[in-house]
Amino acid sequence: MSERDGDERGPERESVPESFDAYAETVANARVTDWLRERAEPEWMAATTHRFTRELGAGEVDDAAFRRYLVQDYAFLGSLVGLVGHAVGDAPTMASKRRLSTFLGTLTSEEDDYFERSFEALGVSPKRYENPTRTPTTLAFEDLIGRAAREGGYAERLAVLLPAEWVYEEWATAVDEGSQSPDRFYLDEWVHLHANEEFRAFVGWLRAELDREGAAASPRRRRRLERLFARTVSLEVAFFDDAYGDHASSGGEREW
Repeated sequence: MSERDGDERGPERESVPESFDAYAETVANARVTDWLRERAEPEWMAATTHRFTRELGAGEVDDAAFRRYLVQDYAFLGSLVGLVGHAVGDAPTMASKRRLSTFLGTLTSEEDDYFERSFEALGVSPKRYENPTRTPTTLAFEDLIGRAAREGGYAERLAVLLPAEWVYEEWATAVDEGSQSPDRFYLDEWVHLHANEEFRAFVGWLRAELDREGAAASPRRRRRLERLFARTVSLEVAFFDDAYGDHASSGGEREW
């Protein structure tokens, strides 16, 4: 059974026009990224209001669930770095290459440092997090990222990268604006890595990039971008669900 909230649902996908052109006829100052987000419902709402992120923000998620999540997220990080690298190569201007390169540096320095300190605090050995057994969701995510990196172009890279980061910016900002903060540093820092002005500005920049690329794309290519965006969001939901699943090895917690 899914751990997502069944009662907190956004507008159904069927209520949003299938084409961006039709959407633009009904929405003033329509943005491609708004259309993509709305077409990704109800999974978007499920991802950004998930039980896992709410419990994380409230400091209520247990360490076993967060360990499972963090090990899989670290496995996913390598694929994400590869995707950003491809995006740097495809970016149309030096300014956009520089912006993406800066983000790449954050992933491989600040965020990597966070993982190492958190694994130490959680008692996860390097053997466990450097070569983990990937869940089916993590494998599916890596496959999606690999295809987005190998096939298509800049717009396809953005159609996966943007929702992966935007989902985090939205849930983390909601947590950050709440009345409480988690006491454990690895929870608190994970929120603030995704709820700060620099990260919000980067997500806004990614949106502007995909707005431009999507507006210039053919209807057929926009449908491809929509599929990539929606698939990313649905995998984010499954990724959070997996934190509560039984994906540990037969040795259970002793393996950490």
